[in-house]
Parts: sequence; C-alpha cells; structure tokens
Amino acid sequence: MMWVGAMLFIATTTWIGFEWSNRLANRPKHIRQVKNALQILEAEMMYSHLPLQDAFYTIQKQTPFPIHAFFDRLYKNMNYESKDFQVVWENSLETFMDISCLGKNEKEILLQFGQTLGKHDFLQQQKHIQLAASHLERELEAANEQYQRYGKMTKSLGILCGVFIVLLLL
Repeated sequence: MMWVGAMLFIATTTWIGFEWSNRLANRPKHIRQVKNALQILEAEMMYSHLPLQDAFYTIQKQTPFPIHAFFDRLYKNMNYESKDFQVVWENSLETFMDISCLGKNEKEILLQFGQTLGKHDFLQQQKHIQLAASHLERELEAANEQYQRYGKMTKSLGILCGVFIVLLLL
C-alpha cells in the first residue's frame, strides 16, 4: 500500500513538472497570437475603418483559442453591457489571463494598450498598436529564452522532486 502511495506521489509531481513546462512552452505561442490579433486590429481599424466592436468580432473569428475567447468576450460585453470600455477591457483581460499562459508583463502591456484603444485618431492608434506589438516582441524573446532554459529542467524537477521526497519519507 505504501508503494502505491509513493508511485501516486511521484506521478503527481511528474504531472506538475510537465504542466509547468507546458505553460512555459505555451507562453511564446500565446504572445504570438496576441501580436497577430493586434495586427488584425490595426488592419481593421486602418483599412476597413470598422468600429472597435466589429473589429473585435472579426478578430475573434480569425484567431485560435485562447485569444479567440478574449475578443469574443470583448465583443459580447460591448454589445450587452453599457459599461465603460475600460471596465469591459479590464474584465475581459482578467478572464483571458486565467485561461492563457501569459505573464504579468504581458498583462501590463495589454492593460496600457487598452487605456489608449479608441481614444485617438487612426494614425495615433496605429502608433499605439505598433508600440504594444514591439513590447510584446521583447516579451516573446524573453519567453522563448525562458523556455529554452527551463523547459526540460521543469520536467526533470517534477520527477526528481517526487522521487526525492518519497525516498526521504521511506
């Protein structure tokens, strides 16, 4: 019975290590998705001259999960709630952060971007989108480096921590 518990404990710590590694691997992917969504937003605003709500609908149709969920929530909340846009953006961003692998730096970039969205003319808005994209590019490089450095290590640490604790307890 003790061996079954030990194996379950090792399996759990291994799963935690693999999950941590998976989050490290998904962070660059999610940052790229956000950057792509910003490019789509820029195109919709600059060339189609769509209102934000319609641009969000277009983006949510063209993007994969989890960025799809973020823009879908923005679109629906702008349709059905009469809140201030800033409140809608922040609430949608909080929900998005829970389902994505983005970090606090990306959240801060998106919060700052949301404060400028829809408050300027097209040229200024384009500059804000490009600024957010350049900040996200910097975070993308850091996320890739972090995954290269710690991705395999987290998997190994999960297994080794489980084995170490089981050996200590036996």
